[in-house]
Amino acid sequence: MRLLVSGLRYTSRALSSRWNPRGYICSRATYASTGNPISNSRSYGSISATDLQFGQPVHETHPHLLKAGEITPGISAVEYAQRRSKLAAALPENGIAIIAASEIKYRSGAVFYEFHQDPNFFYLTGFNEPEALAVIEKTGPEGEHVFHLYVRPKDAKAEQWDGARSGVQAALDVFNADETGDIHQLSTLLPPLVAEASNVYTDIPSSVNGASYFSRFFHGSPEKVEEFAKILNGNIVKPLRPIVNNLRVMKSPSEIANMRMAGKASGRAFTEAMRHKFSKEKDLAAFLDYQFKIQGCDTWAYVPVVAGGENALSIHYVRNDDLLKDGQLVLVDAGGEYGGYATDITRSWPVNGKFSDAQEDLYGAILKVQRSCVAMCRESADVSLDKLHDIAHNGLEDQLKRLGFNLFQGLMRLTKAVDILFPHHVGHYLGLDVHDSPGQPRHNKLKAGHCITIEPALYIPHDERWPEHFRGIGIRIEDSVCVLEDGPLVFTTEAVKEVADIEALANN
Repeated sequence: MRLLVSGLRYTSRALSSRWNPRGYICSRATYASTGNPISNSRSYGSISATDLQFGQPVHETHPHLLKAGEITPGISAVEYAQRRSKLAAALPENGIAIIAASEIKYRSGAVFYEFHQDPNFFYLTGFNEPEALAVIEKTGPEGEHVFHLYVRPKDAKAEQWDGARSGVQAALDVFNADETGDIHQLSTLLPPLVAEASNVYTDIPSSVNGASYFSRFFHGSPEKVEEFAKILNGNIVKPLRPIVNNLRVMKSPSEIANMRMAGKASGRAFTEAMRHKFSKEKDLAAFLDYQFKIQGCDTWAYVPVVAGGENALSIHYVRNDDLLKDGQLVLVDAGGEYGGYATDITRSWPVNGKFSDAQEDLYGAILKVQRSCVAMCRESADVSLDKLHDIAHNGLEDQLKRLGFNLFQGLMRLTKAVDILFPHHVGHYLGLDVHDSPGQPRHNKLKAGHCITIEPALYIPHDERWPEHFRGIGIRIEDSVCVLEDGPLVFTTEAVKEVADIEALANN
């Protein structure tokens, strides 16, 4: 099979950077609106499909994973260019943003963990390899910028061991960088950019022990520290995260579609798990891992919680090594990831398929509050995550009173009672990170395009203040939700949560 690999690179004021609108592998030739080339060209010509080797899937090599024009599943080259333009528009005149890729992390010796790209770097580039650096250099109004992407060069010996690398040429032709270079030449490539910048925005650690390659380059020796201290010192260096957070928190239609895909697949996996009986937490965890992937997810979004019985009283119990016993509930907090986008689901169900009276009463109380909060996930409700938390807090308090919980001692109200039984927030932002846009305030009003979780819960410890028949029960019910103008879009609706439906699944 032969592929004709061709395409044009454009200058566009709408996107304010040269980009390849199809996202295809293309020649280095760059064309202005007149059609005249404005730089030298390098054409791949006609290349055998077997000769196309990159460090991640591209449409030409993996058409079963990516559509034409996509850099990563569901996200096009155009959208990545638009993201960089929006970031450039938020920078001051002549400002630059510097974003480092993640590095491979090692368990011990040569045994490495599965690679996970830095979310901000991934959001702006779609490049999914370690040891890379992106620089977005503002060059004019309306988001005009130059996109620099420095990556590992092709290396046949290294690739024999570790798999293909995309290489420097692909940074231009696939990932649509305007300028590129060998990541190991940063000491030559980066200083001129920094020296000419009015402000440098970055979240790269400033300590010598920083994790990224750039941090080691920058702080790797006293000489380098001394050399660059004058450049990245004082008020010229500012945090990038708040700017990127403001971009990431508002999801595009493509991002919402990816999150719906992750939610649908993960929800189906949960429902399938409820059909089966498991005697061990680890068996249930393994079943979900398998189901997430065959339903369409790429991998886990985070380390799962599979907590039988009183293990559910620990909010982030992840040992998953206990037995599941008759009469217990199992609380499962897990989710899959698709195209880098996470989903987050928690369900609690009886190991034997039948709720006890106490379990059903407590479960029903939480479910009622969860439904109320999900219904408020609309821009027209004019609420924030903090406001939703207050609604959940008050709703749980009312339900606890109804169930016979004594929230008073004598004439004194136990003002902290609900905080003891519900010690975490009702929700968080969701996206490329499970806790997305870290640091984004929860008091901001929710807008259409914000994606969040809603997860009220009650954890009843063994304490004589609480009714005996509820002690030792932990229940959380969580869905991933997209805020729309006049109503919620629940990404995870396929995960059954009604008592009758859960019991029917188990009985069938």
